[in-house]
Amino acid sequence: MAILKLKPTCKDYVWGGRRLIEEFGIDCDKKILAEAWMLSCHPDGASTLANGETLSDYIKHDKKISGTNCRDFRDFPILIKFIDARENLSVQVHPPDDYALAHENQLGKTEMWYILDAAENAVVYCGFKKKISREEFTARIKDNSLLEVLNAVTVRRGDVIFIPAGTIHAVGKGVLLAEIQQNSNVSYRIYDYGRDRPLHIAQALDVTNLNPPTLRGESYPHLAACDYFVVDKITLDGKILSEASGVVDEKTFLSVLILGGEGKISCGEENFSYSKGDSFFLTAGAGTWKICGSCDALLTTVPNHEEKF
Repeated sequence: MAILKLKPTCKDYVWGGRRLIEEFGIDCDKKILAEAWMLSCHPDGASTLANGETLSDYIKHDKKISGTNCRDFRDFPILIKFIDARENLSVQVHPPDDYALAHENQLGKTEMWYILDAAENAVVYCGFKKKISREEFTARIKDNSLLEVLNAVTVRRGDVIFIPAGTIHAVGKGVLLAEIQQNSNVSYRIYDYGRDRPLHIAQALDVTNLNPPTLRGESYPHLAACDYFVVDKITLDGKILSEASGVVDEKTFLSVLILGGEGKISCGEENFSYSKGDSFFLTAGAGTWKICGSCDALLTTVPNHEEKF
């Protein structure tokens, strides 16, 4: 098969809402849906195909369908989610690969957020306002004043936030986003607004970058590009522009995440109708693909490991 339509794994974390069910049509029997893992080979929640087989098992049958660029990684390299923050998410940090492999036996996590919607004055936190010492970091964790030194960013629809491993961060309430990340489920929780969940202070002190975030240069023509993933966006209005196409070669699969709209996606002799909230996996080497109709969609691929961004 050239096109795989994926069914997500659903997570009902305490801070989630119902927008992914009610607005994106995600099929979920939970009362709240905090995260929908739209493309995942992670053992904590793999995406499934129409026949019930997991994407990870399907790829094991023929690793060529993920592409030659994926061979440089120990595991399938990426995980893609929708996140609905009805309430504030915890302040947390993700470790880099070397630390995560040594302590968690999985990869670290660099990620990016594409903001789908945000309440008025909604914020995300990304890094510190200024460089702080380990002593101040520790003291502010103890006295619950950590938010005072975090870099708060007011966000709106269409914003892109890039978060390298080691960057302290949090999603504020009222934010709906798509997340493209390394294939990892390691998060070290530092502050959780008084919720009764475990914290991971020692690990966070080991891996958090205490410098303010470095503003990345433009990734044009991409939304984001790093050693782990390249993300692009297409917008079709169904009138002046109603078709987009490209080629999936043997180097990498193509993930197509539909943010809105409806139409058809095709590759070779295969075609599917799509609508808001759909996730498709086009196998490496599948050839020419085409999307027709009206849509906003995120396209994600894995770069050649020799290409350093």
